[in-house]
Amino acid sequence: MASLKADFDEVMQRVESGRELSHASFEPIFYLVFSPDQIGEVKRLTPSWVAKLKNAGWQVELFSIAEHVADILAAAPTRKVWLAAEKKAPLDWERTNKSLANELLRNNQLQTRLEDLLARIEGQAKTIVLVTDLEGLHPYMRIGAIEAELQGKFHIPSVLLPRTASTR
Repeated sequence: MASLKADFDEVMQRVESGRELSHASFEPIFYLVFSPDQIGEVKRLTPSWVAKLKNAGWQVELFSIAEHVADILAAAPTRKVWLAAEKKAPLDWERTNKSLANELLRNNQLQTRLEDLLARIEGQAKTIVLVTDLEGLHPYMRIGAIEAELQGKFHIPSVLLPRTASTR
């Protein structure tokens, strides 16, 4: 298994060389995929990757999916209802997850936050977005749903750090 440091360096080489129009995509979106057992290591390495990028002259924008999901759910108008329902049926995970997913999808809140970031930094030279904590989307949605809706809006190199599905 290749090291995460080497994988990150490879992704950055691809970012530096740019992305050409291909049958798959023309947007500067890159993926650093890792296994579920590497989540802790990715979290430990992220600050050093940010520092490395800044030392190389990049302006780094971090977008933590987990932080935005938590923020959206904490501010949800139905939060009190969820808490009361959870007390009545604490093990009804299917219903709970469906309610939480509905809140994230309401007004495309998560997508809008990422879109706002991309719009705010568009045109800034040597800027890169690191989209972290994608596991925070599970089980509500997949990043591909958000990415598809934002097609044509990624003008800044963006590195997504998704984990692979568990092999167990």
